[in-house]
Amino acid sequence: MSKTQSSLSFSDMALPSAVLEQLNAMGFETPTPIQQQSIPALLEGNDVLGEAQTGTGKTAAFGLPALAKIDPSLKQTQVLVVTPTRELAIQVAEALEGFSKKMRGVGVATVYGGAAFGPQVKALKQGTSIVVGTPGRLIDLLNKNVLQLDGLKVAVLDEADEMLNMGFIEDIETILKGVPETAQRALFSATMPNAIRKLAKTFLNKPLNIQIEAVAREKATIKQKAWKVQGMTKMTALTRLLEVTPYQRALIFVRTRQDTMDVAELLQRSGFKASPLSGDLNQAQREQTVSQLRSGHIEILVATDVVARGLDVPEITHVINYDLPSDTESYVHRIGRTGRAGRSGEAILFFRAKERHLLRHYERLTNAPVEFFEVPNANQLSQHRQQQLLEKLQASMQADSAHADSDKLKKLLGQWLESGELSAEDIALALLTEQHKQRPLFLKEDRPVREMRSERPGRNERGDKRKPRAERGGRAADIDFDTYKIQVGKEHGARPGDIVGAIANEASMDSKYIGQIQLFDNHALVQLPKGMPKDVMHVLKKARVRQQPMGLELSDEQVKRAPRPPRDRDARGPKRRQAGKGAARRFN
Repeated sequence: MSKTQSSLSFSDMALPSAVLEQLNAMGFETPTPIQQQSIPALLEGNDVLGEAQTGTGKTAAFGLPALAKIDPSLKQTQVLVVTPTRELAIQVAEALEGFSKKMRGVGVATVYGGAAFGPQVKALKQGTSIVVGTPGRLIDLLNKNVLQLDGLKVAVLDEADEMLNMGFIEDIETILKGVPETAQRALFSATMPNAIRKLAKTFLNKPLNIQIEAVAREKATIKQKAWKVQGMTKMTALTRLLEVTPYQRALIFVRTRQDTMDVAELLQRSGFKASPLSGDLNQAQREQTVSQLRSGHIEILVATDVVARGLDVPEITHVINYDLPSDTESYVHRIGRTGRAGRSGEAILFFRAKERHLLRHYERLTNAPVEFFEVPNANQLSQHRQQQLLEKLQASMQADSAHADSDKLKKLLGQWLESGELSAEDIALALLTEQHKQRPLFLKEDRPVREMRSERPGRNERGDKRKPRAERGGRAADIDFDTYKIQVGKEHGARPGDIVGAIANEASMDSKYIGQIQLFDNHALVQLPKGMPKDVMHVLKKARVRQQPMGLELSDEQVKRAPRPPRDRDARGPKRRQAGKGAARRFN
């Protein structure tokens, strides 16, 4: 190859034109080290054993050459990517969907445990080109003959060491045994323990071993701040925060493309120079939007994770996580959009009570604290506006002395005062009133946003206020749960309290975030919050209950609630009114 790796670009690689066009549209220009070495090797047909830490661009390293192998006219699975967790499966699938956006006939199916079989089976039966999934669900689909690997051209194991740590090594071997001999194989891992090397030696054919030196994670120069969503809507909080924050450029992260448009529109109505950045924009529109951000015509971008990858604008001083990401690594990628080129930056996140446990994992991953703060209330914002106006007037007075029409304006003011029709106070008050109409200097006192019924303090049958269940030691309200299986049951002498204690202690998790538990003879099911960070999964995998390893893993089974004992009708007391159409509606 004539060009050195340091100067190699995506256009120098033998990638399909549709893929190159999409990379340009997404702002991908310079390949990372793992991409520079892996993409050419995989395009040439070699098996690859890649060792690189998380966040180095491994998805594109195996995803882009895999797309080059696909024949869109064949309605069958041609690329298989195995990941250890559902969060990573979703992330990889979204990235591959983005890379293949301009390739007609190429679809991506994501399969994982804890979700309904129906939609996943339907996607596979339609003959999707790419399947991304977790080991357990992939084996289930293979056993049901729904997932067919006969036409497979590329098989990838992503985060192989994670799968080893989570006890999936036997499942991986089962899956790889079903991969045709003619299929190309790639294994990527942050570390290379002996078991992973043995796996590579068994299933990879003379692989090219690519090692990317790990970069020590320095202590972040990015200040992290968090606001608990309460007392006002997220949109109100966002506009107030932007008004009082001295940002140069800001990047706001939301979940969906529609959210980018909705939030950007509301910001524009509030007078902010905001614009959405979504996958719906073509290359020219995206380049124009980023160019306007750099020039200052736009000061705020509202974006999703996928389109913001590769965005490098040194002027971005603030990143705001309006919606939290689905995994902790995505959080690192997000806040990395600020603090560029040796500058400092600020990352702000909005979180709900049920998401509080994620903050400590952000701290561990970034090696920096997350500080709590409060969004200004109405009185504080009023004072801020008044002070801003005063400073603007003072600055204007200094600048007016050199203005070409300064003498004429002073003469006009003198004539008004001399006529006696208006006093200096009348004129100043009239100007302040006009300013107040455009931008109120005295805001109405905040009225608390009504919360969902499940989050409001309730009353007992006597009408006395009682604490929410979460404050009484029960389960926290409004939490989305996944069901996990642990290898500890009645035969081991386990009780629900033992399981709660082990999870709460080992994961530093408040017991109110642990849901229903159902005990069986040799295992148990437990509900835990969705989006459990990978480091917590590792800890709980090895944690013990009654001297027995828990072996925590996602389960397709569902926890069945125990039936309530019958109550004596005469002891029920007065019949309660049911919530109807007047129930409060909650907004973000």
